[in-house]
Amino acid sequence: MEVLRGDLSRILHDASRATTEYLFGDTVTSLTETPAGVDVAFRHAPPRTFDVVIGADGLHSTVRRLAFGPEQQYVSHLGHYAATRSLPDDPHPTRPGSVDFNAPGRLASVAAAPATPGRAGAFSLFASPELSYDRNDPAAHKALITRAFAGLPWRVGSLLDSLAAAEDLYFDSISRADVGTWSTGRTALLGDAACGATIGGMGTGTAVVAAYVLAAELARTPEDPRTAFRRYESLVRPYARACRRGGNRTAPLPAPSTKRQQPKPPQPTANPTPKPHKSTGRLVFFRPPPLD
Repeated sequence: MEVLRGDLSRILHDASRATTEYLFGDTVTSLTETPAGVDVAFRHAPPRTFDVVIGADGLHSTVRRLAFGPEQQYVSHLGHYAATRSLPDDPHPTRPGSVDFNAPGRLASVAAAPATPGRAGAFSLFASPELSYDRNDPAAHKALITRAFAGLPWRVGSLLDSLAAAEDLYFDSISRADVGTWSTGRTALLGDAACGATIGGMGTGTAVVAAYVLAAELARTPEDPRTAFRRYESLVRPYARACRRGGNRTAPLPAPSTKRQQPKPPQPTANPTPKPHKSTGRLVFFRPPPLD
């Protein structure tokens, strides 16, 4: 079963907003542990003190940087960058599955999930050494994607033309996080911030499972979060590491570095229904007949 990122966010927010305070458009700027808890300073909101701090803020975790050290100590670049976005005005007929174009080190794909066949999305992947750019600047992300795919045939040109107007672009490196110990004092990490990979590492699913386990352990010993954190990590780490293995091989499979490694072009068949071609870990690639 696949649940889109935006749908999952809405489900979790709707289920928790009656009992949870949300601060949108803000971020943490400092963490200071004291005998009474953790003093937290925000960029916009006034400072506050919390019993514990949980960093569930992803691969580029601000909480991890403030409590554990610079990102470079924990995050390894795996050689590729990925982008996804919706195609609300896509003129081509969309059916469940994906239609892909490969060039060495690059993949451009248009796809729709079985549950939402009329809801097209674009996915792109390209090989690159680690790049220096502003992760909070969508214009910079669009420029990097355009540079990587400029001049390619198929529908790539029209996809690049529509990229400028995209409002829901997700762009990031394919990287892996490795943190030796997931907690320090009253601060702990969860999900990709602790042990995850950008794509293929089951990061979101692992984070939901980890949050469930962590909540249970904190409820068992609310006055001793350090013990709760140790139990939580001992239970979740083996599961998270096993899930993360898929992220190590995600990018080279759909975007091989040479033509010899690319899958053979699909042959037309009498049956236009996309057929499952190859399953690797949690990713399923389809080899549908070519579109006009």
